Amino acid sequence: MSKKETQDQHYLLIEAAINYLLEHHTEQPELAEIAAHAGLSEFYFQRLFVDWVGISPKRFLQFLTREHMKTLLDRGYSTMNSTYQVGLSGSGRSHELFVSTEAITPAQYKKLGKGLSIEYGFHSSPFGDYLLAITEKGICHISFVEHSEQETEATFKAEWCLATVNRNENITTESHQQLFSSNSAQKIKLLLRGTQFQIQVWQALLNIPFGTVSNYEKLAATIGKSAATRAAASAIAKNKIAYLIPCHRVIRKIGESGEFRWGKNRKKILLAYESAVSKF
Repeated sequence: MSKKETQDQHYLLIEAAINYLLEHHTEQPELAEIAAHAGLSEFYFQRLFVDWVGISPKRFLQFLTREHMKTLLDRGYSTMNSTYQVGLSGSGRSHELFVSTEAITPAQYKKLGKGLSIEYGFHSSPFGDYLLAITEKGICHISFVEHSEQETEATFKAEWCLATVNRNENITTESHQQLFSSNSAQKIKLLLRGTQFQIQVWQALLNIPFGTVSNYEKLAATIGKSAATRAAASAIAKNKIAYLIPCHRVIRKIGESGEFRWGKNRKKILLAYESAVSKF
């Protein structure tokens, strides 16, 4: 079995286990029960889970609850406030990449990528397979595979329908390795394509520190548009660069995770993972 096949298999096992925890977290299932659901021995399952997330399944279970989401929300408020007051972008991110952004011009935005050359490929991550697309100016698209590669590819091409696109994993592999490297000092460039308001919202998302969350109202307020909560939510939903532009860190005020373009369960997994491994 290839490394990719093994990684894919491990992700599916962990995803199945976490989905089980999502459904049964109020029952606080024991390790033996979770391992049995995954079809693995307790020892092997525990080792696999710890390798993937860094903590035990029992500990991870605590980060999937609604009450913990509320705690993250409270923590996110104070962290974001201090971040904006000192004019920093996500201070204290011990587990994040250093992300810089550039936006295409308004004229280029209307032309749907005309004149732009894009290389793309599919890769495996701890959170499932995804499509990665890059230009000479930076990453322009990341989307997790929800149903099939064909559907994911078609959506990507429709959003850049006038660009010259070419599938080439040999070119995108280097960027893929940067995204999921153990070296936290990686510098990543993004090329954003959106309206001025959407780009404002996406850049605000980058200021939500790793391991914390915000809500739609708070995010709208941070860009000086308190009355534009719905518009901010719409801009978040149109984010084309998953994971790096962390739209998964925006949840509802009541502590529920809410919708996510690439699946509600994947959003909970991302949040639980970030919370579990972050250093406060």
